[in-house]
Amino acid sequence: MKVIVVGGGAAGFFSAIQFKIHHPDADVILVEKSSQVLAKVKISGGGRCNVTHACFDPKQMADHYPRGGKALIGPFQSFQAQDTMDWFEACGVALKIEADNRVFPVSNASQSIVDCLLDQARQHQVRVWVDCGVTTIVKTASGQFSVTLTNGQVHIADRVILTTGSSRAGYALAESLGHSIVPPIPSLFTIKINDPELLGLAGVSVADVGLKVTGAKSNAQRGPLLVTHWGFSGPAMIKLSAWAAREFYEANYELLLHVSWLPTESVDDIIRRLEVYQKSSKKTCANDCPFPALPGRLWGYLVQKWLKNPEKRWQEVSKKESLRMTELLKSEPYISAGKGVFKEEFVTCGGVSLKEVNFKTMESRVCPGLYFAGEILDVDGVTGGFNFQNAWTTGFLAGKGS
Repeated sequence: MKVIVVGGGAAGFFSAIQFKIHHPDADVILVEKSSQVLAKVKISGGGRCNVTHACFDPKQMADHYPRGGKALIGPFQSFQAQDTMDWFEACGVALKIEADNRVFPVSNASQSIVDCLLDQARQHQVRVWVDCGVTTIVKTASGQFSVTLTNGQVHIADRVILTTGSSRAGYALAESLGHSIVPPIPSLFTIKINDPELLGLAGVSVADVGLKVTGAKSNAQRGPLLVTHWGFSGPAMIKLSAWAAREFYEANYELLLHVSWLPTESVDDIIRRLEVYQKSSKKTCANDCPFPALPGRLWGYLVQKWLKNPEKRWQEVSKKESLRMTELLKSEPYISAGKGVFKEEFVTCGGVSLKEVNFKTMESRVCPGLYFAGEILDVDGVTGGFNFQNAWTTGFLAGKGS
């Protein structure tokens, strides 16, 4: 049996290795159009490679995928995060679980993962061809595939596994074989805010905020938020960008964004806390913050918006002003003014329609013998190792085959 894997990333290598493990006599060729394989693995996680996430319940794991989560529940029963960790450690890569449940190599170097995959490919005699793209794939009358490479060679394969990520060329190959593509758009990004006073707080981080956007179907996201010189970043913003990726895109990244600076406090709790300070504090509002969770610079900014006069003392604050501050603390509105960048991840939502893929085997429902793995599918996870786990799981199933 001859198999051609198109794409030299995480999903491609894992698919090829697993195919050889499950079918030792197969001739497996992995082709990569660029001169370097596993480039995304190398630079991921700030160069440390967030291999997976230490969540070992398939349903809970699936909850971290804005698109494709339901489809992955079954595959996670076959190959989940614990299996990923066991596999890499059996191959000699020591892993560690950090406080936030992200999993990294103990070496803190993505090269450990790169070297492992390259070594396993060599051990299992996967042929790896670089500087070798694919121009066309044609299904023959015999049910095989005629694969034309950019160097002019034509190979007849019994199976083809597409693992080309968010490459337009990969989508074109899938379409040529009868598949429909959900339009790809960015996921995982930061948001620009046109508020000079807010941007003056660049570097301020809040440990726990709530974020939501008007009109988005997604629930509010929680987590740390970082104010940057262009707007909002940090885990809460990145998660919201994934869940509301299509709403942001359709609105040209100009949506009404609501920030809850005190997501664990009820409105009544905030009002009572402010009333205590109105009765007991003799200091100015700007210099006496009732909420320890809020950084001083942020509090000063909010007081300025709230009172216009930060020198006002607590005892001079009216009931109307107190209600205004409560509103700001629970749901302060901002208009997003465009998409920023998030350099540690490169994730796209969209891709091959999930309805057209059998998630028990990752085989195409419209073109037998064609398989998919990784980001070429309309599957994307939030940051934290989930997108790599999608690559390992779908790569395992595509390699195992039916």
